[in-house]
Amino acid sequence: MGKARAHQLLASLAAIYLILAVTQHVNVTGILTDDLEIMWGNAKFVTDSSGQQAIALALDRSTSSAFRSKKTCQFCRVDIEIKLVPGNSAGTVTTFYMITENPWQFHDEIDIEFLGNSSGQPYTMHTNMYARGQGSREKQYKFDFDPTQDYHKYTIIWNKDWILFLVDDKLYRQIKNNQIYGAPYPYYYPMRVYATIWNADEWATQGGSVKTDWSQAPFTAYFRNYRAISCDLYQASPLCLPGSGWFDQQLDESRKQQLAQVDSSNKIYDYCTDSKRYKNGGPKECGVTS
Repeated sequence: MGKARAHQLLASLAAIYLILAVTQHVNVTGILTDDLEIMWGNAKFVTDSSGQQAIALALDRSTSSAFRSKKTCQFCRVDIEIKLVPGNSAGTVTTFYMITENPWQFHDEIDIEFLGNSSGQPYTMHTNMYARGQGSREKQYKFDFDPTQDYHKYTIIWNKDWILFLVDDKLYRQIKNNQIYGAPYPYYYPMRVYATIWNADEWATQGGSVKTDWSQAPFTAYFRNYRAISCDLYQASPLCLPGSGWFDQQLDESRKQQLAQVDSSNKIYDYCTDSKRYKNGGPKECGVTS
């Protein structure tokens, strides 16, 4: 009985410590210069209309722009709030992604790309994953809101079992580690976070039929409230403990319902069901049930 009570007490103290740690980390300070650095082009730290520090990434005919994280992470959760380019954003692509620093032919990457559109037409959220240079795992989604009118939170969760894509804490996509079936999965190398804006009017909007209207430039997207929590094999953070809610994230019934709703209402492209691309059936993981 004494040992049981001691274990119960230790478990309670651990839970309290975890809650305090999570609360402490959830309060984002907004000091982006501590974690992020400007890379190139028309990128700069600004103060937005709410008084918070943000990064403005701008695109014009002469240059794109980008920033990146100062640190890499392996198995991590990354959150950032983004307000996308308003009005006629056709031809532009705003990105938020993670990538290894390996040679390109062997690189790993987890992507969120926002494909611009003509005024009044919706953005497309394009998601993808590469592992050891193997990619082409695209899925695309539309939103139930206008992502240009205010900031929305976008999250990538990457652990040893799953990659999860969330929008405002709602699950949009999951990628399961199906290496046992021969499917690629990023597992062995840390990644760095990047954000960019660039011109891709040869393919980004309606298959490239709508081109960038440079008279509308500069095209500017805003980023704020960046947070990254890394949980590599040697990480002792309480946010990485089993039961912390994301590092060992599994698809519980609530998440499965979210995913089913998004698949029904928001998903507009799935590589697994592209019969023109895969005439003899999709990759192996497409037939694996989660």
